[in-house]
Order: sequence, then structure tokens, then C-alpha cells
Amino acid sequence: MLDGAPGRWLPPGWEVVPQCGGGLDRRIAAAFAHAARLAPHAPALLVGSDTPQLDPAVLAAPLSAAERPGADAWFGPAEDGGFWALGLARPDARLAERLLHGVPMSTADTGRHVRDRLATGGLAVRELPTLLDVDGPDDAARVAALAPGTLFAARHGRLRAAQPAAE
Repeated sequence: MLDGAPGRWLPPGWEVVPQCGGGLDRRIAAAFAHAARLAPHAPALLVGSDTPQLDPAVLAAPLSAAERPGADAWFGPAEDGGFWALGLARPDARLAERLLHGVPMSTADTGRHVRDRLATGGLAVRELPTLLDVDGPDDAARVAALAPGTLFAARHGRLRAAQPAAE
């Protein structure tokens, strides 16, 4: 989901879908509903943009064709109690609404609420690794240290170097 128009960074062949109105719970549910309309029989995985240290290798095994049978959902917990990824093997609008509408977002209990809804829905959930998402300057410094060769780490270093020294 993107708020605003895409820039030159958007690779060819990618589609940007405008966000719907409402809170993050409704916007994530709408993204799953859109994915279901685009590819009704394909799984969908939503990944937070605030986990720049995510490497494709983290997702390769758990989302591989060999590992998908029997999985209804994938959940990637964040260190702060939220989540960095949520996937549905067979997304649809009603399922996404049941799982997400009304879940308090950006709290220490967000992940627990989503996990509870997945369990209540009887979904077989595969856990992804716990990652740190970037919610503030301390998180940014930790992520830059975890992924030193990334563009994120380079930009973080330039920003830190440009800050005036603390007295």
C-alpha cells in the first residue's frame, strides 16, 4: 500500500494500488481483498515497509511450493508486539475483514490480536522469524547495524553524520 503517487523507484511491471480510507486494519484487509481479485487462487503476502533488513532468503523456505501445502496463513511477528508480515494462502475479502477489522494497530498487543483471530478462524499458521521493525530512531540504528550493507544502513549513516554533535 502506498499513500501518494509512486516515484521513479517503481520497477516496470509493478502496479501500485491506492490505499482505501480508514485505519490500518481496514487498509490491510482491503489489500488482501484486492490481491484476491487480481489472482483468486494465489496466496498473498503483505510485508511491512519498515523492515528494510528483510532478506529474500528469510521467505524462500517457508513460502516455497514444498512448504505451502497445509498452510492457511503465515505470520511474521515483530519484536515490539506487532507484525511485519501476514500472508493468506487463499485470501478473500470476508476472511481479511474477520481477521483484521477492529484489531488495534501499532500497539504492543497487535500481533497477539491477529494471532488470536487466526486461531479462532481455525487457520493453520506458519510462523516466520521475528524481526525488528523501524518505529523510531533507536530501531533505525539497530536495523542499520543488523543490515550494514543495505541502502537503509548507508542512508542512516549519512543522516547520523549530518546531525550536530550532542553537547
